[in-house]
Amino acid sequence: MNAATTEELVAVARIWRDAPHGRKGDILAGACQRLGMTRATLHRRLKEITVVPSRKRRSDAGQVALTLDDAKFIAATLMEHMRKNGKRIKSVADAVEMLRVNGMIDARRIDPASGEVVELSDSAILRALRQYRLHPDQLLAPAPAISLRSLHPNHVWQIDASRCVLYYLPKQQSDNGLRIADHTAFYKNKPGNLIKMINDSIWRYVVTDHRSGALFLMYVTGGETGANLADIFIEAMSKREGEAFYGVPKMAMLDPGSANTGAVFQNLCKALQVKVQINKPGNPRAKGQVEKAQDISERSFESGLKLLAAEEVSSVDAINRLAAQWRRWFNGTRVHSRHGMTRDAAWLHIGSDELVIPPPADLMRELAVSAPESRVVSTMLRVSYLGHEYDVSHVPGVIVGEKLQICRNPWRLDTAQAIGVSEQGLDVYHVLERVVKDEFGQVASAPVIGEGYQRHADTPVQESLKAIELLVTGADTLEQAEAVRKARGLPFGGQIDPFKHINEAQIPDTLPRRGTTHDLVAPVVQLPPLTIIQAVKQIKGHFPGWSSAHYAWLQENYRDGVPVDDLERVVAELSAAMQPQSQRARILRVA
Repeated sequence: MNAATTEELVAVARIWRDAPHGRKGDILAGACQRLGMTRATLHRRLKEITVVPSRKRRSDAGQVALTLDDAKFIAATLMEHMRKNGKRIKSVADAVEMLRVNGMIDARRIDPASGEVVELSDSAILRALRQYRLHPDQLLAPAPAISLRSLHPNHVWQIDASRCVLYYLPKQQSDNGLRIADHTAFYKNKPGNLIKMINDSIWRYVVTDHRSGALFLMYVTGGETGANLADIFIEAMSKREGEAFYGVPKMAMLDPGSANTGAVFQNLCKALQVKVQINKPGNPRAKGQVEKAQDISERSFESGLKLLAAEEVSSVDAINRLAAQWRRWFNGTRVHSRHGMTRDAAWLHIGSDELVIPPPADLMRELAVSAPESRVVSTMLRVSYLGHEYDVSHVPGVIVGEKLQICRNPWRLDTAQAIGVSEQGLDVYHVLERVVKDEFGQVASAPVIGEGYQRHADTPVQESLKAIELLVTGADTLEQAEAVRKARGLPFGGQIDPFKHINEAQIPDTLPRRGTTHDLVAPVVQLPPLTIIQAVKQIKGHFPGWSSAHYAWLQENYRDGVPVDDLERVVAELSAAMQPQSQRARILRVA
């Protein structure tokens, strides 16, 4: 408001205050006409310049008739009918009506004066939702955040990729370079153009140092892939002319994308001993610094590309050359609001032990495509890797026959690394020295026979075996245990009765049960009958006075052969037949 309007409002307020009853409305109407204000605006302006006595607090202030259970049902319905972008597609009135019809809520009050049951109004329900802290505005408020800090420059890097929505770079050879994505041609109702722009789009990678705020900006094509991420990470770590920010970080924070969790980037980080921190999905605040750096890069750098000639931005390399100039200017001149220094000045506070010089870029690219390999520990406590043997005797807990994860050592090419796990669950890298052999293939550092003797320290398995031997023999030393073994002492001093649990077992007595006889019939073996000659050989010994009559009797009575099982009966019959007639029993026939 200007001074004249304020003076006029003061005069209106004084006249209105002194006017008799019935005239105040006319005074306000005239003021609205003169000042060109609505009645509501005039009341608001008068309230700003006059002292208004405070209203008496209502006796029922802060009380709500809506129950907590009803409020929860209403809030849940409103939240369920909401899009991911936060747009509410169901009003409070519709939600309350739907829940009332389905008998889910009551949302009524009883008039204390008349006893009438009255439905709560939408405004009363909204006030109750706010009082219960169940209003959608309150439920959608971001959760409280915690400030995180890093210890030194290059302690934590944050990495993020974003597709440039403003520009795309056609792949045709004849094309003259960067294009601007016009919103009138590229939107959801023209999917063909939108797909074309996505396929030809360029991607912006931003890397920030959490301690100093220094940033690295680079553009790629082909999307958010593991190869692009590895190239960006390698370029950010490498020393660049005219830039202070470089080196190997201790930790890298990224989103849970497929490229970020893929084997290429993970292999590179494992070899460089960089801890990868994958943030929880849907939590961009976890790496808010790099998200803000994306916004700065888009507004401060990309916005200027529109003013350049086509030949100046005809390729990704040309754009990256411009990006390098911009980041040198930005890191070196723009003061960070948090620490009050330029980003380069803040990064230069890094200590010599905190700045890890990266290996050559070619070697790092090889590490990105070479995953750790599993190797079996030999009886010599060595592993074979890339055509050489490496000593693993100093690796804690190493056991003959177990497998170790072995990878290359980017800092010393004549060594390898064994990957272990600490008590905190973190990866630990043990440097393995290469076993050097002479021209005859023997280990150069091995002791000479007859001149020296060496042995490996006991492995965990050997220590366990010794402890078990002392326990079994009941000895205090290995010498005592050996003496017990020679004396053939019983294990555990004979204190264990191996059948005690059987002898002391309470076996219940069983009552006999009535059963059924099995109808098994033994198989009958049918042997072929003996010939007369074979039978004679078998029974001739029973007849000292063997004669042709015996033979004739057999031929007459056993023409088909003599059964093997009936030889005794045949002997008896033959003996009876050969007795004299007088000795035979007479058979009396009774007529």
